[in-house]
Amino acid sequence: MQGNEAVGWGAIAAGCKFYAGYPITPSTEIAEMLSRELPKVGGKFIQMEDEIASLAACIGASVGGLKSLTATSGPGFSLMQEHIGYAAMTEVPVVVVDVQRLGPSTGQPTSASQGDVMQARWGTHGDHPMIVLSPVSVSQSFDLTVKAFNYSEKYRTPVILLLDEVVGHMREKIELPDFESVERVERIATDVPPEWYKPYGDSLSDVPPMANFGEGYRYHITGLFHDVLGYPTTRLDEIDPWIERVHRKIDRNLNDIILFEEDLSPTDKTVVVTYGASARSARHAVKLARQRRTKVGMVTLLTIWPFAEEEISRVARTAKRIIVPEMNLGQLALEVERVAGRNKVVRVNRANGEMVTPQMILEAIEDR
Repeated sequence: MQGNEAVGWGAIAAGCKFYAGYPITPSTEIAEMLSRELPKVGGKFIQMEDEIASLAACIGASVGGLKSLTATSGPGFSLMQEHIGYAAMTEVPVVVVDVQRLGPSTGQPTSASQGDVMQARWGTHGDHPMIVLSPVSVSQSFDLTVKAFNYSEKYRTPVILLLDEVVGHMREKIELPDFESVERVERIATDVPPEWYKPYGDSLSDVPPMANFGEGYRYHITGLFHDVLGYPTTRLDEIDPWIERVHRKIDRNLNDIILFEEDLSPTDKTVVVTYGASARSARHAVKLARQRRTKVGMVTLLTIWPFAEEEISRVARTAKRIIVPEMNLGQLALEVERVAGRNKVVRVNRANGEMVTPQMILEAIEDR
């Protein structure tokens, strides 16, 4: 199965019932697969006129109670940024898949890249948290798509699934689980009468219940800062609590959201920190280095944002060097440097559409 196809199956397993999108390489297979399979499970598929309209349709469908997905690549992801911010402001669950390709602009549609790491976090304006997941394999493409939906519904927030062209187009053998056994998180429903409902009110979890349109609850939704009822406000005593709450609902759940894999020993003086397709090259380079009795460990980030600050801090306390291979000119490395210190970080970069090879990483490991 292809990575993009695994995303489609993951969406169906998670309960996705609506897809709107505009075809763009290298993400198109997600739309093709869901146009065929989503109607079979009672879902809706619509090809929109562009990426802006696509995410707007997904937000609208989610407000109506449907788990919603769109998929795109670099230029389309840029077009979606305003609506990603709108979903963050209105706290509407939605999943956006970005299968990265070489850029900027239309770049090279079929070439591999990891150039959207920072755009995924900071592409839209304003101060808001963002959850971004990045699979390494076809199997993880399925698993993290399910996670993306569950996080989105659980925390009432947009979630981005950040693939790269290599993972999206790669084919690997996987065994799909019984979809009935897949964990599905549903949004918190309100149990108060419509006249009492506050869509942005306080709650113990900092995630207010979300009433679906069409179920008797009428409330206002706006991209402006709003009060607990959803109406625009300029009052600081209403703006500040909103900002604090939407950050707090993510910050207090970092242990649930931040996913990573580690292959470390206490004696490792060099650690490779990686993600996405670069992790596949890194894994082979680490294997070769260990065969030469080099003490090297590896951390693979499955959640890129929020950044795994605690894990990287722990690694930096014992490792003398941290190697960060990326198919860009050092986007995640900036964050690793912020936590570990610039002097400890060695960048291995390639931003021409080709993979970072195991040999490039191995040379960095052995260059002491």
